[in-house]
Amino acid sequence: MTKPIPMLDLKSVISPYRHEILEAINNVVDSCAFINGPIVNEFEGQLAHFLGQKYTVGLNSGTDALTIALKSLQLPKGSEVITTPFTFFATVEAILHAELIPVFVDIRQSTFNINESLIEEAITSKTKVILPVHMFGFPCEMGKIGAIATKHNLEIIEDCAQAFGSTFNGRFLGTFGKAGCYSFFPSKNLGAFGDGGMLTTNNKDIADKAAMLRSHGSKKKYFNEMLGYNSRLDSIQAAILSVRLKYIHQENEARNKAAEFYNERLADCPDITTPTTPSNASHSFHQYSIIVPEKLRDQLQAFLSERGIASFVYYPIPMHQLPINFKFHSSDLAVTESVAKSVLSLPIWPGITTDTQLRICKSIANFFKKN
Repeated sequence: MTKPIPMLDLKSVISPYRHEILEAINNVVDSCAFINGPIVNEFEGQLAHFLGQKYTVGLNSGTDALTIALKSLQLPKGSEVITTPFTFFATVEAILHAELIPVFVDIRQSTFNINESLIEEAITSKTKVILPVHMFGFPCEMGKIGAIATKHNLEIIEDCAQAFGSTFNGRFLGTFGKAGCYSFFPSKNLGAFGDGGMLTTNNKDIADKAAMLRSHGSKKKYFNEMLGYNSRLDSIQAAILSVRLKYIHQENEARNKAAEFYNERLADCPDITTPTTPSNASHSFHQYSIIVPEKLRDQLQAFLSERGIASFVYYPIPMHQLPINFKFHSSDLAVTESVAKSVLSLPIWPGITTDTQLRICKSIANFFKKN
């Protein structure tokens, strides 16, 4: 029987440093410092050094990182946040929890990211923030987005949930705006063994407010100064992440090599559009996503499934089409709606073998020969 191919073989990714992780966990158990312990502070410092930022604040999730970043800006209720409709709901959820209004701008099919050339026409007197999402690890055009934000006196909050380690013009994503927000969900490139997130900033006021908001709005226990959250990164997750951070560069390099292999092997299939990376950026390939003809996408996914090959649609429903009653503004979102019907993500992880990728690529080629 042919062995099934998952979207992510997390067990094999962790295997090389499993004992190092278990030792780190044991150290936390021995310390009994499970919440906001020394290892959390240590990991925050490691991450700040890695990113070249002054401050990092460990949080319960990437969703909370976005919410707390937006709340830290203390914007008037009903202020507008320009973002992409092609994202996970957490991006919009954070905007709504901060009592702000999402304004959706269409994406580029070639990058899956917000089309920066359409941002200015969406700006109104109520616009306060641009919230770019670096989809699948592909960097948004932060040079142009930064220039727009400066011109119109807007803040930038970056959603880097899928893009840890990606760069633009030699700078890590998450370092271009007022704050960068990361997720450490287990499947992420830098993943914990549970939920976790991080906010990074060079602004002390934002860092201080975020630290208060994560602990029920208090600097000192029982002296609550604002309405906050219970959103702390626990010490065991910090210990695991501290180990995994050591290997993130080599893992992202392995993901890039796997993506290059896919690109080479799928190049002869004219029905597929494969991802490319601009020369001034680096991609972390949290997902390797292709575009196929809309009428064939679901058939291809079923064809692969029948052969034991996993694939996934990120994301089948654009934010503005979700069955949730919330206030938002948008212009034409035709590219987003088309991409949602034609995108398909293929298995990728550090250490995926060429034999595994060959099996996937051959199956895709066979499908298009038959169709």
